[in-house]
Amino acid sequence: MKTEHITIFSGSSIIVKGLQVRLEENNISSIIKDRVESARLGGFGEHRSAIELLILKSDIEKTQPIVDLYKEEINS
Repeated sequence: MKTEHITIFSGSSIIVKGLQVRLEENNISSIIKDRVESARLGGFGEHRSAIELLILKSDIEKTQPIVDLYKEEINS
């Protein structure tokens, strides 16, 4: 079985981690892709909001309402 991950959110480290915690509370696995740290280790710069949160494509339906609510909360 092929597992395909998709990016559902990107932002600063602290904001992405907050959403990851919400997903974990709902038993949804996720992966953080930290381009900032990768760039630092590679010796070049990257924008601070280059941190992505990925989930399995099969989890998108149960994840989307959580992401939408989180975006409302952080933008209010």
